Amino acid sequence: MKETAREVDDLQVLMDASHAAGTSHLREIITGDRRLTAAQVVAALDGMKVLSLATVTARGEPRVSAVDGHFLHGCWTFGTDGRAAKARHLEARPAVSAAHLDGERLGVFCHGRAVLLSPGDPTWDETIAHWTAHYGSDPTTWSDDIRMYRLEPSWLVGYGTVAPPD
Repeated sequence: MKETAREVDDLQVLMDASHAAGTSHLREIITGDRRLTAAQVVAALDGMKVLSLATVTARGEPRVSAVDGHFLHGCWTFGTDGRAAKARHLEARPAVSAAHLDGERLGVFCHGRAVLLSPGDPTWDETIAHWTAHYGSDPTTWSDDIRMYRLEPSWLVGYGTVAPPD
């Protein structure tokens, strides 16, 4: 877990607002013990998680692909090669949706904006250090045009049966 107590609190506020703004259908499914808290989501998302990431084409058509996601400070981080279609989509239209699913055990659903990270970003060094520690090499060295992003969530809910954090 990289989140501070304040970041977990802020995430809980976002998750409560997201749940409240959801449809009655969503609120009937994500309820009771199946409605995860921010602390449960943060604990469950430790390490690399495969994200289904949805971007939008110039024609407004959705496209979904998988990316390695790392949840840091209440936001997903992910990378892609600049030659990927999703990189072009994100450059023109940064609105995205992402989901991490682990069967019936866990579902975290998020909408927001993908922000391209650069060495001048305050989170750059920590993000690259985290990814490097996980993979054993700096992700920016994997290709000539690796792009790293932070998904800033505007809506996020968690569903599942994960155990409460210690």
